[in-house]
Amino acid sequence: MTEEHLHEGESLKKVSGLYRDWFLDYASYVILDRAIPSVYDGFKPVQRRIMHSMRELEDGRYNKVANIVGNTMKYHPHGDASITDAMVQIGQKELLIDTQGNWGNIYTGDSAAAARYIEARLTPFALEVVFNPKTTEWAKSYDGRNNEPIDLPVKFPLLLAQGVEGIGVGLSTKILPHNFNELINASVSYLKGKKFQIFPDFLTGGMLDVAEYNDGERGGKVRARARIIQKDKNTLAITELPYSKNTGEIIDSIVKATERGKIKIKKIEDNTSDKVEILIHLHSDVSPDKTIDALYAFTDCQVSISPNACVIVGDKPMFLSVSEILRMNTDHTVSLLKKELEIELHELQESWHFASLERIFIENRIYHDIEEVKTWEDVLTTIEEGLKPHTKHLLRTVTEEDIVKLTEIRIKRISRFDLDKFKETIASMEDKIAKCKHNLEHLITYAIEYYTNIQKKYGKDKERRTEIRVFDTIDATKVAVANEKFYVNREEGFIGTSLKRDEYLFDCSDIDDIIVFRKDGTMKVVKVEAKTFVGKDILHVGIWKKGDARTVYNMIYREGRDGPYYMKRFSVTAVTRNTDYPLASEKKGSETLYFSANPNGEAELVSVLLKPNARIRKPKIDIDFSELAIKGRNSRGNLVTKYAVKKVDLKEQGVSTLAPRKIWFDETVRRLNVDARGTFLGNFKGDDKILTINANGEAKLVSFDLMNRFDDDYLILEKWNPEQPVTCIYFDGEKEIYYIKRFLFEATNNMQTFMPSEHPKSFIELVITANNATAELIFAKEKGKEKEPETINIDEFIAVKGIKAIGNQLTKSKVKAINLTIPEPEEDINPGFDEVESTEGHISFIDHDVKDEDFPEEGTIGSLFDEE
Repeated sequence: MTEEHLHEGESLKKVSGLYRDWFLDYASYVILDRAIPSVYDGFKPVQRRIMHSMRELEDGRYNKVANIVGNTMKYHPHGDASITDAMVQIGQKELLIDTQGNWGNIYTGDSAAAARYIEARLTPFALEVVFNPKTTEWAKSYDGRNNEPIDLPVKFPLLLAQGVEGIGVGLSTKILPHNFNELINASVSYLKGKKFQIFPDFLTGGMLDVAEYNDGERGGKVRARARIIQKDKNTLAITELPYSKNTGEIIDSIVKATERGKIKIKKIEDNTSDKVEILIHLHSDVSPDKTIDALYAFTDCQVSISPNACVIVGDKPMFLSVSEILRMNTDHTVSLLKKELEIELHELQESWHFASLERIFIENRIYHDIEEVKTWEDVLTTIEEGLKPHTKHLLRTVTEEDIVKLTEIRIKRISRFDLDKFKETIASMEDKIAKCKHNLEHLITYAIEYYTNIQKKYGKDKERRTEIRVFDTIDATKVAVANEKFYVNREEGFIGTSLKRDEYLFDCSDIDDIIVFRKDGTMKVVKVEAKTFVGKDILHVGIWKKGDARTVYNMIYREGRDGPYYMKRFSVTAVTRNTDYPLASEKKGSETLYFSANPNGEAELVSVLLKPNARIRKPKIDIDFSELAIKGRNSRGNLVTKYAVKKVDLKEQGVSTLAPRKIWFDETVRRLNVDARGTFLGNFKGDDKILTINANGEAKLVSFDLMNRFDDDYLILEKWNPEQPVTCIYFDGEKEIYYIKRFLFEATNNMQTFMPSEHPKSFIELVITANNATAELIFAKEKGKEKEPETINIDEFIAVKGIKAIGNQLTKSKVKAINLTIPEPEEDINPGFDEVESTEGHISFIDHDVKDEDFPEEGTIGSLFDEE
């Protein structure tokens, strides 16, 4: 039998063609019917079918989730597990489903109980906003037995409120959830023709940096952080989580970072229930501020999220921005409201039409005309003829269907006909018709009122949970724990963490950079490794930080084998790793005779002893490095001598030659900086401190380390002047009297409390650090009489006392308000100084003619490049 007979009546196709067709069909099915939501109602097909099924079963009582899932399987051609999971996800978003039972925990990641044990019903919001069978377009379900909605008529930007994630074939979607009230405000702004901007908001709270959000389009990103607070000097607490992370994942990431030596902690406690609380206990020698930064740098306490707003528009996937989605949702809501009004108007007009016919039929006793008529056709004709003289005012012509309805009116209704009541009913209908027409004519105003009413009814408990903040960039090398011990073999030229038999140098992090100086006058920067060859005759090994202009290296070297001797001071701010840099000279035989590394620009005094020579009058030269300018590492330096040098001895340790550091406070990121961002605090040097005072009467003295954090609410944040008294006016809740006190902080105690009263109604009215201030007391009416305001000079009113003192009673009368006046400090122009700090308080005057390069400042974080 031939092959032709075997395949008689069959068509042949290439296998490659079949695969292509099947794959396209499968991809289209996954994208359109499973993974990607519709832009109009914000639902994936399984979510839409769940909501439709719940509406079908809705009777005001809770239904077993298992029953809802079973009913949904009429519409969804997949397993019950996928339906249950999708329903739990909707329920955990606290918007559409009213849940009962254990629905899991978004904080801990615990899963929900089995579907047979938990219950659900639709929320009032869902019933009002999501459903309307009159405006719903229907299609047959997968088996053709039932009708299901193509899109639910959602009159709200639900897609942006709930957020969504999905992975299709060849594309994915990730739309972040946004705040309920902010979405409504944005829709109203759009309808009014105003600009709007919306940002994500998460149920888990936390903090969010939206600087690169890019309106939710592809290519944008946001950074989400946990909220970490310092409970005491040895305890941190995580109280809110970043989006997409639960407590288990956070704790696992902290444990892994601890095992890798990135952070150093004592133990972790998870006390999370209905609120997040992860306690991180620290060793006594660990900085809480540095640990917080390390948690953000090395754990899931900070995550980067890339949104990707892919939605189904019509029957095609499209990539949109969140603003475009909101505009489309708002326009769709307006069209749905218009459709509802048109349907309502039509129904009202039909009701008015038939009510008018009924009145004519009964009032003119037309029903008597059909008593003797024998055939049905004659009955209809008789009624039609009886109505004709009275139907000119009707909205449309009378149809046979209208006449048939009139014949169905019961005798009981005719006998009890009340003309006045009928007129009231028709008048009420006419009012509703007029209102409906008015709303159609003013559709945008009607839509704005709709949104406003929705917000009033359902927006009370939906305040923003995630704080929008600009995050500071954390340099991982500055916050990593020194988890490695570093060694050197100077003779053989090896450095590393594995040379435990050789000379121990310091502890470092495994992500630090190491700088090495050799006797031949060369320098190299390398990464921390177990063992690295850097060259023999090592003079100095240290941890190197990019942009560090405050570490200054002092050096005396010989140029070539018999050349002259030079001295120089330089800093190393940028290099390329694993590259040898000649600091002395490229001539053979160059040698370093003296070298020192000075972390704060110290300049010592050295003695250079010359070899005996008949031409030399002074065999000893004293060199003060403070007289040398700090230049680049490539500079040749200043000539010391042309004669041979025997040795160089350290004569006297030096002090820093760098100018005090200019420190600013950036309120946006709540960090100190040297880049002139924010409020200028002053010039800092040595042991200078920053004073912070909060509303609870707690004062802290902290260093001006740029890594310090200032997350607490503060009344005062300024450079601390030990001789400047602090004035506090507070209300004693127990005695119901205002007190005033003045005191100085103790330099030996970095954390001090000055609020004497612990009564719950006590509070601090104001705190100032200024001299010659006056307070105007405005008194409340007592027994119908008004007391004249009183002004007091604070410095004269009370002397400076101890920090624990109660202070003096401000007044016995009831105080309505206290108006404070601080005199402007006199400007002190002193040409001998670049900056003059006021002694009158925390106001500083800056000489803006001083150039930035006069004061070396710390560089910014970035990749390593050659110095230009």
